[in-house]
Amino acid sequence: MLEADRDDRQKLARLLSAAVPGSWPPPLLDDETLGEFIRITAENTDPCFITWYWVRDDPAEGGRVLVGSGGLASSPLTGTVFIGYSVLEEFQCRGYATEAVRHIIPAAFSLPGVRRIMATTYPGLIASIRVLEKNGFVYAGEGPAGRGFEEGTVAYVLEKPGASL
Repeated sequence: MLEADRDDRQKLARLLSAAVPGSWPPPLLDDETLGEFIRITAENTDPCFITWYWVRDDPAEGGRVLVGSGGLASSPLTGTVFIGYSVLEEFQCRGYATEAVRHIIPAAFSLPGVRRIMATTYPGLIASIRVLEKNGFVYAGEGPAGRGFEEGTVAYVLEKPGASL
């Protein structure tokens, strides 16, 4: 699926049984990122790595259409996974990312040893921050360079209920 996303949008549409808008991919999901996801999957180097594609299925809105994607990856911090998500601009601010993240959280906490989910975003991406806050994430400060964070990002965390750190 990741290879189809990078190389053949018609195939991606067939695999998802959904229309892929001409504006695909969403912000920050470029060919370089997809290439890295493909490498991680092929080499099986991250036991927590998984991606999802988000398809809106609403006959009143034109049927099945790809609106975004997200996933999980391991973190260098013990007991922690990273979550990432992105929605096409024309589908932002409609609750799709909030709902998707709400469904990813239990999947993340079901992984062995995971006690914390961390997300990073840019401080100016207010909608992204609201997605995290609506799902219970709390601000954890600036992302430390060299620990899986991009320069200029801020971190948000969600602790597993009842987990001791």
